[in-house]
Amino acid sequence: MNKKVIGLIPTRLSSTRLQKKPLIDINGLPLIIHTYKRAKLAKKLDDLVICCDDEAIINVAKKFNAKAILTSKKHNNGTERIYEGYLKLKKKYDLIIDIQGDEPLISPNQIDQVIKFHLKNLKSEIILPSLKSKDISSYNIVKVVTDVDDNVIYLSRSKIPHGFIKKSKYYLKHLSIISFLPDSLKKFSTSPQTKLEKIEGIELLRALEIGLRMKTIILRGNSFSVDIKKDLKKAKRFIKKDKFFKLYFNE
Repeated sequence: MNKKVIGLIPTRLSSTRLQKKPLIDINGLPLIIHTYKRAKLAKKLDDLVICCDDEAIINVAKKFNAKAILTSKKHNNGTERIYEGYLKLKKKYDLIIDIQGDEPLISPNQIDQVIKFHLKNLKSEIILPSLKSKDISSYNIVKVVTDVDDNVIYLSRSKIPHGFIKKSKYYLKHLSIISFLPDSLKKFSTSPQTKLEKIEGIELLRALEIGLRMKTIILRGNSFSVDIKKDLKKAKRFIKKDKFFKLYFNE
C-alpha cells in the first residue's frame, strides 16, 4: 500500500526581525508563495497546505491558488501550528512534512529525499535533514550534533562541537524540512515546553527532551531561512538565477 504524505507550511504574520515577513515581495511574489510553489514541485507530496495565523495570509494564498488553513495566534512555534492544521484537515497521512515558510529557496528535491529516507527509516519518529557548512557563526543558524548512527543528540545556536582539541572540518546546519510520524507530532505538540527548548529557543529540543527518536540525513545544497534584512537581500539576489523559479509557472 502506498504511503500518504502531506506537506504543511507553518507561517505567522508577526515577526520581530522582519515585519509581515510572509508577505514580503521577492521578485514579484510574496515570500510564502515562493515556499509554497517550490514545495509544490516535490513529487512525493500527496497534498500541500499553508498553516497560518492571519486572514491577510489566507487572502494572499487565495490570490495565488495556494491551499491555506487558519490556525491560532497563540502557538509557541511552527510545529504546534501544523499540528492544529493537521487536525483541522481531518484526514490521515503516514508522514507529515513540516516545510518552514521562511525558506523561499527550499529545494523540492530535498523534500523528496527526506520523504524517501523516512519511509526507509520508520523506526525514527522524526527526520531532521542537515547540510554541511563551514560558516555557521550566526546564532540564527541551528547546529546539529549526532551519534555514530546519525541519530540527533543535540541542537544548538552555539558553534558546536567546540574545537577545543581539534577543529571540525565542517558543521551540520539544520535544514528546515522536518518529517514527522503522526504520533510523534501529536506527542510533541501536546507536551509542554521543555527546559532546553526555552533556553536555546529551538523547538525541536523538546522532541529530544521528551525522548522522541530523531535521525538526520546529510543533504547537498544551500537553502537558508530569511530571518534578517541581510538574508532578504541574499534571497532576492539568488532567486533571479534559481533553476526552480522558472518552473513555478508551468504547474
